[in-house]
Amino acid sequence: MGLHLSQIAEADELLTNDPLALLIGMVLDQQIPLERAFAAPYELTKRLGCSLDVIELAAFDPDELGSIFSRQPALHRFPGSMAKRVQSLCRLLLDSYGGDAAAVWTTAVDGRQLLRQVAALPGFGEQKAKIFVALLGKQLGVTPPGWREACAPFGEKDSYRSVADITSPESRNKVRDYKKQLKAQA
Repeated sequence: MGLHLSQIAEADELLTNDPLALLIGMVLDQQIPLERAFAAPYELTKRLGCSLDVIELAAFDPDELGSIFSRQPALHRFPGSMAKRVQSLCRLLLDSYGGDAAAVWTTAVDGRQLLRQVAALPGFGEQKAKIFVALLGKQLGVTPPGWREACAPFGEKDSYRSVADITSPESRNKVRDYKKQLKAQA
């Protein structure tokens, strides 16, 4: 089963198969449409002319990386700050996980540790960390003991609360409807 977050086959394939791409997409998923955020890692590979590499991104000249993010169409509404955040993410992955993005979740012994490790990443607040843990559990089979409790309420079965629940255009629409309901209630 592959991810369907960008709704672009090549971009979703990259997200499914490259943990770094998935983390970058999640970092970028704020203040822009989710499809655009999750398509950005694929677009970044095209702009770089190669696959995503933690070491290369961590060592990139910050101004040059910002320029790559800013090239039209920009990879994010705030390309400069997001390029810095992605670079910070890559540096943390190098320092804490030997450059292995998947180690963020493969080294977690339980849901609480998984949530702590995800929440420690640049650009991941508490809610985003919970949503990412739910995405890992619901769609990628990363289910250490207690993962649903750690990411509650986003780990709930058969819900349409977040990107963790998007498996098709129909489910994406259900998530959007849910978010509209929350805004209307607020």
